[in-house]
Amino acid sequence: MMPLQPPISNLRIAVIHDWLVTYAGAERVLEQILRLYPSADLFSLVDFLPAGERDFILNKTVSTSFIQKMPFAKKKYRNYLALMPLAVEQLDLSDYDVIISSCHAVAKGILTRGGQVHICYCHTPIRYAWDLQREYLRESGLDHGVRGFIAKAILHYIRMWDSVTPNRVDYFIANSKYVAGRIKKIYGRDSIVIYPPVDIDGFCVGTEKEEYYITASRMVPYKRTALIVEAFSAMPDKRLIVIGDGPDFEKVKSRAAKNIELLGYQPEAVLKGYLQKAKAFVFAAEEDFGILPVEAQACGTPVIAYGKGGVLETVVENRTGIFFEEQNVAGLIKAVNNFEKNQAAFSITEIRKNAERFGRERFKAEFKRFVEEKAEMNVDQI
Repeated sequence: MMPLQPPISNLRIAVIHDWLVTYAGAERVLEQILRLYPSADLFSLVDFLPAGERDFILNKTVSTSFIQKMPFAKKKYRNYLALMPLAVEQLDLSDYDVIISSCHAVAKGILTRGGQVHICYCHTPIRYAWDLQREYLRESGLDHGVRGFIAKAILHYIRMWDSVTPNRVDYFIANSKYVAGRIKKIYGRDSIVIYPPVDIDGFCVGTEKEEYYITASRMVPYKRTALIVEAFSAMPDKRLIVIGDGPDFEKVKSRAAKNIELLGYQPEAVLKGYLQKAKAFVFAAEEDFGILPVEAQACGTPVIAYGKGGVLETVVENRTGIFFEEQNVAGLIKAVNNFEKNQAAFSITEIRKNAERFGRERFKAEFKRFVEEKAEMNVDQI
């Protein structure tokens, strides 16, 4: 007798993602969700992915909001932040049984009806509306004047709207314990933790380390690349490789001494090569999860990191990395010196093994089990 198919195989599934403009951390999660549910329909506020970069969404046709057709939306879609709550609420997902939102902004605000189950994979509550508001305004030059007043009013509106949207979610999944704490504090909701998928198999262990440190990230203020460069400028005997580009590039460049090489944006293959041979990967941001520290460990490279945020869950202190307690130059210099005194104690094999906890197959198994359990519960209740 053939076993009955699980109820979810007969359910209509919709996946909604905030915006589709690049392939970054949130999109890596989206990719694995779509591979689990390839027949799902995909929604997003905007879709400006180039024709040759659509493999990760399985080359799906994406249903978008009215922002897609707004003037200059391709490059200035973020300028329509005030319209995003209205835009996401206009997307019609009423025909679906299961809705999965991949959300770091507004996707979880989709309107649902009775009988639907809405599961939100929350990368983070909207950081620029909550804890990073002041940095966001300073970075945008909107911390004063009339334009600043308007921006603050818009962010106040976004916070008010964002405080209501958790009621539209049946189940929250957080990408780390750190984010689970923020979901509880901001939204008053419990969540389970399923760590994001990292392509561990795509990184090879580097057994021969060279005499340089590496950091890599998009150069925006909260990544604290300038802090790392300042610290290494004060240690002229230590070589630092910096990979990445962004609004802070010139600021970072102006603080770089001769022992620091700024390579700008580099293809993934080049980044992997540097990660494999580095003495250590340096990370100074307070991130929700932080994929790059895991990728560094997948190369057998230890991590020197600011000891707050998701990195506390991915790096084992004194086994796969070292933390610094103060997010400043002196704290980082102290951590680098401590690392060099104890460098021989770090095992490449142990570092790689730790990274393997965050692989794609682990994510897919945990995510599939959770979604299908909740979907089947919902079917039983209908």
